[in-house]
Amino acid sequence: MSVRVSVKLNQSKINKLVEASKQAFKLTVEDVLKDIKDSQVVPKDTGNLESTGSIEFVSEAVASIVFDTPYAKRLYWHPEYNFKTDKNSNAQGRWMDMYMSGSKRDFVKERYFVHLKELSKGLVR
Repeated sequence: MSVRVSVKLNQSKINKLVEASKQAFKLTVEDVLKDIKDSQVVPKDTGNLESTGSIEFVSEAVASIVFDTPYAKRLYWHPEYNFKTDKNSNAQGRWMDMYMSGSKRDFVKERYFVHLKELSKGLVR
């Protein structure tokens, strides 16, 4: 017994999915930066560190969230510091860990899917 299979790709829908994916990625990274600020996890004294939070898009699927002050690296890598919590109630070091292996590890995946579903206009369910 033989079976014949014919596959026809709809290039316009594939292109729509590719573009939706790129845009969903960008929106997801923006969501992460916003969530970091909303979660009040960045140590805050004058607000300078938190206000420097920005996104650097390296490629279509790689981005960095950057806090750019001379002391950002020191505060990030030393969670043992006794951070003041009067201005940011959850101030801590290593504030990205929660997105990689902590309580918000599914946040990126969930936000990406929400954006992809919306942007693909019915192609993704």
